Parts: sequence; structure tokens; C-alpha cells
Amino acid sequence: MAENAWQLRGDYMESCNCDYLCPCIYTNPQAEATHADCTAAMVFHIDEGRHGAQRLDGLAFALLIRSGRIMSEGNWSFAVVVDEAADPAQRAALGAIAAGEAGGPTGAIRAGLVSDFRGIAHAPIRLTADGLRRGVEIPGILSFAIEGVASRNRSGEPFYLDNTAHPANRRLALARAERFDVQGFGLDLSLHGHGNNGHFAPFAWAG
Repeated sequence: MAENAWQLRGDYMESCNCDYLCPCIYTNPQAEATHADCTAAMVFHIDEGRHGAQRLDGLAFALLIRSGRIMSEGNWSFAVVVDEAADPAQRAALGAIAAGEAGGPTGAIRAGLVSDFRGIAHAPIRLTADGLRRGVEIPGILSFAIEGVASRNRSGEPFYLDNTAHPANRRLALARAERFDVQGFGLDLSLHGHGNNGHFAPFAWAG
């Protein structure tokens, strides 16, 4: 069997403007979003990654999306942020993966759902994780903070939704957002204290 051209493994976090719990996840995504559109940001930190011989360990990237009310109908606006810490070769490799030019999950998204690709930006991406809390800061583009919804069984674990068709992972932790701010690519949105939707999970992609 031929070796994959690229592989990534690490952790992902997400927030969107839908009220908790986002209906897209459990309807594959056939239901209407809870507002007139769905604005979402998915952010990925790579623990181990490569594109050919080019190592991508320790880098991050973000996907910004705006769809109509039913995500599966397509016509998405889509943009990518690649970690400013990447050198030129890493930027090219990671940009191709994140933008869908190298196949894999983002390739399927670009081919099947996106009508308006708004390009790739390079910026510092700062991710935080502390217990059930997750956060991201990309100056001038994206900022959000989410917290996993803990079960009362005292396990310290959040609730999970399993067997999903989500591109990051079939099993997602459920979370609520404390804040969600998008300033980039003409996708401006600011929500504070709304408790809107969030998720986090490990991810493993290849193409």
C-alpha cells in the first residue's frame, strides 16, 4: 500500500454561533442552524505531522466557515489561517493541507461545499487548554473561549457525542462558549455570554 503523502495528529477545538447544542452535528447536517447562518471556527494544533519529508510538528492552523442555514446545502464561505511560526516550506505544505489542495477532509469540504474561498492568512495562533477549558487567540482574526459541559457523575469528563460525521473526529466533547469573536475575511461576528456551541477532540488526518 502506498504511503500517505501527508499525515497530521493532534487536538482540535471549535465554536460556532449556533445555540447549544448545534443541530448540525446530530442531523448529518440536515437541520437548520439556530440562526440565519452558521459561522464556525475550527482550530487544530499538530502534535506530530508531516507533508512528504517536511515536518509540521508543533504548528497550528484554523478554518473559518460561514454557511447558509442548512450546512449540507453548501455555498460556504471558507478561509484558512496558517501559523506564523511556520517557515516558508512549512507554510506552503500546511496551507495546501488546510485549504484542501492536498486532499483529505478539507479537500472534501472544498470540493463539495465551498463556493467562496477567501484565501490563506499567516498569523500567530495561541492555543490554551486547562481541564475542560479551551481557548484560541489569533490577533485581528479570531478569538474564542469554550468550556466542556461536565457530567454530574463526577468523572471530570465532559458529555460526548459519538458516531458523528464531523471531519475532526467521530467522538466530540460538548462545550459552551464564553465568547466567540471573528474579525477576519469579512466574517465578522461577536458573541459574549451567549453560551453558544463548542466542541473539542483529538484529530488524526491523512491524505
